[in-house]
Amino acid sequence: MRDTVHMRRVRIAVTEGDPAGIGPEIVRKACADARVLAVCDPVVFAARSASPITPGAASAESGQAAYDAIVRAVEAARRGDVDAVATAPVSKQAFALAGLPWKGHTDLLAHLCGVDQVRMLFYVEGRAAESGDAQTPPRRPLCVTLVTVHVPLASVPLLLTVADVAHTLSMTAAWLRGRGLAAPRVALAALNPHAGEHGLMGHEDDDILRPAVAAAADAGVDASGPFPADTVFLRALRGECDAVVACYHDQGLIPVKLLAFGDAVNVTIGLPIIRTSVDHGTAFDIAGRGVADHGSLVAATRLAAALAQERR
Repeated sequence: MRDTVHMRRVRIAVTEGDPAGIGPEIVRKACADARVLAVCDPVVFAARSASPITPGAASAESGQAAYDAIVRAVEAARRGDVDAVATAPVSKQAFALAGLPWKGHTDLLAHLCGVDQVRMLFYVEGRAAESGDAQTPPRRPLCVTLVTVHVPLASVPLLLTVADVAHTLSMTAAWLRGRGLAAPRVALAALNPHAGEHGLMGHEDDDILRPAVAAAADAGVDASGPFPADTVFLRALRGECDAVVACYHDQGLIPVKLLAFGDAVNVTIGLPIIRTSVDHGTAFDIAGRGVADHGSLVAATRLAAALAQERR
C-alpha cells in the first residue's frame, strides 16, 4: 500500500500577517484562487486579537496577533500537520509596539526553529514569450539571496565577513541543488562601484568578497565574482549564472522588484521547514479598501506547494 502521506494533497499553512494591513484580504483572495487550489489545500492561520484592530494603523495588538499566528503555523509545520508555510506581510513597527524583539519573519522564524544561519532568498519564476505579444517577452528565472537584510546601509561594510558571505554562496547553491539543478552557478555582487577598482573605491571587495568566493569554491560551490552590481543581474538574466548573492537589502531587491514586483517570492533558506512569503509590505495605505493585489501571495503559496512536493 502506498504511504498515505504521499497520497494526500499538499497542505500549506497561510498566515494572515498584520491584521491592520492587507494580509487578511490577500489571504482570503489567494486561498479562493483557482491557481492555488489546483496545487494544494491552503490552511488559513488567522491573526486574531481580543481588542479591535484599526485598518491602516500599526499597533501592539496587531503585532501580537500576527506573531501568534506565525507561531501556530510554524508549530503545525514542525509537527507535520502542514507541509509548508506561506506568509502575508507583518509590520516591524507593530512588532516593536508589541514588545517583540524580532524585526520581521526571517529572524523570528530562525528563533522558532532553533537555527542560527538563515538567509532571505528571492525567486522570480521564468516565463515563456506569449505569441504575438511584445509586452511579455521571455524571462529567465532569477534567484537573489541577501547576505545582510534589515540593517542601516552604513552598517553593511562592518557586518560583511568572509565566513558569512561564503556561507550565503553555499546556502544558495544548496537550495538550487534541492530544486534539481545539479551544478548551480552562483555569482556575487560587489559592494563598491566597479568592484572596488583595485582598492580605489573601497577595500571590501578585495579583502572580504574575493576570499569568500574562493572559500565557497574550495567547498565545492561554482562561485564567481565579485562582479559590479550594475551588471551582475543582467548577467543572470542572460544565463551566465543561476543565482546572484547581494551584499545588502536594496542592492538585491531593486532589480527583483523592477523585474517582477508582485510575482517574486521571498523564501527563507536554512530552516528545517519550508517558508515562502510575498515580496511586498503591509500596504497600510490601502488596507480595508478591497483593492489589494493578491498575486504575490498566489506565487508564494504555489512555490511553497512545489517545494513541499519536491521535498516529498
